[in-house]
Amino acid sequence: SRIRLQDMWKRRQSTKYNGCPYIVQRAAEAVYSPEGQEQVRATIAAYMANAARIRSGIEAMGLACYGGIHAPYIWVKTPDGMGSWEFFDLLLSRTSLVCTPGAGFGPSGEGYVRFTAFGSEKDTTEALERLQGLSL
Repeated sequence: SRIRLQDMWKRRQSTKYNGCPYIVQRAAEAVYSPEGQEQVRATIAAYMANAARIRSGIEAMGLACYGGIHAPYIWVKTPDGMGSWEFFDLLLSRTSLVCTPGAGFGPSGEGYVRFTAFGSEKDTTEALERLQGLSL
């Protein structure tokens, strides 16, 4: 009996991609190897070092901040009652830095912005230099 090419292709695609792709399964397996675990620890340590540096830099500017100790996010109280979008715009226009306006997290986030430590050490250093050059 004849089988249509379209039916064979559909069967192939359904079988091959019905679930987690093989390459992703292999990557997940590698994470649990001793080498993978060391890489995970090193990555987390690098992000947490960035978080500590960001937090220290923000505190040195006299701004109140929260987080960055057990998580790679640092919440910063906007200065002088400024709105979170207003502070976002100020940072973007004066320093070319992007953060996340707290208003995006709901009413309790208003008056804050969130910085992330998920960057390279080099980029974090540059961002801190730009931020600390800002006169508020």
